[in-house]
Amino acid sequence: MIISANNITKYFGEEKVLSDVSIQINNNEKYAITGSNGTGKSTLLKILINELSPDEGEVNKAKNIRIGYLAQYIDNSSKDTILSTVINARQDLILMENKLSDLEKNMTDKKSFESHEKLLKEFQDKGGLYYKSLAHSVLKGLGFFEDEMNKTLDVLSGGELTRVFLARILVEDNDLLILDEPINHLDINAISYLENFLSSYNKPLIIVAHDRYFLDKVVDHVLDLNTSPARTYKGNYTSFISQKENILLTNEREVEKQNKEISHQKEVIEKLQSFNREKSIKRAESRLKVLDKMDVVDKIIDNTSDIRLYFEASNRSGDDVLSVNELSCIYDDGKIFENVSFELKRLDRAALLGDNGTGKSTILKMITGNKDKTSGTIKLGTNVDIGYYDQAQMNLSDDNTIFQEIHNMYPDMNNTKVRNSLAALGFVQDDVNKLIKSLSGGEKGRVSLCKLMLSDANFLILDEPTNHLDMESKDILEKALIEYEGTLLFVSHDRYFVNKVATKVLELTDNGINEYLGNYDYYIEKKDTINNKYTFTSKEVEVKDKGSKEDWKKQKEVAAKKNKLKREFNQIENQIEKLEEELEKLDNELLNPDNATNSAKLNELTNNKNEINLELEPLYERWEELSQEI
Repeated sequence: MIISANNITKYFGEEKVLSDVSIQINNNEKYAITGSNGTGKSTLLKILINELSPDEGEVNKAKNIRIGYLAQYIDNSSKDTILSTVINARQDLILMENKLSDLEKNMTDKKSFESHEKLLKEFQDKGGLYYKSLAHSVLKGLGFFEDEMNKTLDVLSGGELTRVFLARILVEDNDLLILDEPINHLDINAISYLENFLSSYNKPLIIVAHDRYFLDKVVDHVLDLNTSPARTYKGNYTSFISQKENILLTNEREVEKQNKEISHQKEVIEKLQSFNREKSIKRAESRLKVLDKMDVVDKIIDNTSDIRLYFEASNRSGDDVLSVNELSCIYDDGKIFENVSFELKRLDRAALLGDNGTGKSTILKMITGNKDKTSGTIKLGTNVDIGYYDQAQMNLSDDNTIFQEIHNMYPDMNNTKVRNSLAALGFVQDDVNKLIKSLSGGEKGRVSLCKLMLSDANFLILDEPTNHLDMESKDILEKALIEYEGTLLFVSHDRYFVNKVATKVLELTDNGINEYLGNYDYYIEKKDTINNKYTFTSKEVEVKDKGSKEDWKKQKEVAAKKNKLKREFNQIENQIEKLEEELEKLDNELLNPDNATNSAKLNELTNNKNEINLELEPLYERWEELSQEI
């Protein structure tokens, strides 16, 4: 055990931020702490490092443990340089280095020579020969150029300071890393560097981060603060989501089943008591004792977002949805992009990726008619109806209330449907009267998603749809888009989102579009094997990238198998429900006074009940198997 927190509870005033939270970190384990805003993630980290004290519970640590802690916000006005700050993280090696130098100057006998050799070996074992080059390497990996490393800390921005102290912590000789939002100020290259560093890091880690792709690559445990009680899951983020869904589903069914059983038993007890006969009353008392001793299944309280999102295409488009040919955009100050050509077919879910400033959002605006092109053609297919999500939220009117924003867009929709639609996205009661200009970025995003949800468009074009959304809202949006029976084109920097949703990646380069027929993982895998300067047409991709089609076929096969399992799952649930209803009817007949003296009837009812129970047993087992498989 490296560190553990047992039954931690913390209040801020009257508000309970943490309730009975426990966590134990062992050697080499890497934990993510997840939860909605306000669930106490940063508070728990501060308790672990003794910056805050819990109101209840205790923290235990291994003896002489060295913890590297990165806070979300760092303020430092030191005159030290970036490089010296990171190198000075290894004061132990600097002191040893100085001592070695002194020994070398005064090495006069065998004893001093042996002391020098012993210290030199320790110095080498602890990384003394490369700690300075490691400092350079980590700083470069986190986005600092060589000529920036002599800047002093007092001239740096908050984001730059965070990167400096992250580098310092990575260079330090710690037993445990605790990192609070370390990637907030990193670009995609720096995030990839940190992913690789932490994936190969052979010591324990506790991290809070909102990049789910990053967490998938780095962690092997997840502590979820959204449920009460908090629960630990073994595996990465994707595994956690799957396990949590199964646990909540199983718990919901167990609670429902037990409540039904309790309700049924109470009805039977009342019925027996109503007979007002000594034998019936004794039977009722016996059943009551069994009921009192029943182990109650507690419902798991889940505090994740209750947003319910769905997209429907009211009309079916033609199979050819979009054709873009030799598109270019040139501003007064020079070329933005050129030679952009690609096609989308019905049900394609394409992610448009590329470096910042390459023109991804501009292409979306051209397709939607919100920006003129310099040259080239854009052709929409038959019956294509576009729904557009703008990352800048330019489609919202600041002076409208939330209710007015939706009602003005859909004037024929009655007030109840407007309110119900907004409630599905978390805007309830007086929330709908808030002005658009008073909303946070995440709230504006949800209003835009509501407008899009009601559009019934069969071709959705989304520009950074996950910006400002919390992790739970992103999960909900992903599920809605995966189930959407229309065509999708989107721009996103959220790699997990791209990986989950995309079936095609369009990479925008200086020479046009490179096309990859798969998700983000496939794109990364194939990117290094393809000459990025070569522009692929759809036919060339078909010939040169047969492997990607095979991968896509496999994805379709998996999806078909999952749908088949879901159908069987629903059928079994219906069978179980019907059989349980039959059991309930048989129980009522067994208690019917008219049957009490009819032994033949009672035997028949009992036999029927036994047969149904025998039929139910394998159905329950198969239901559980399907739940896990799905």
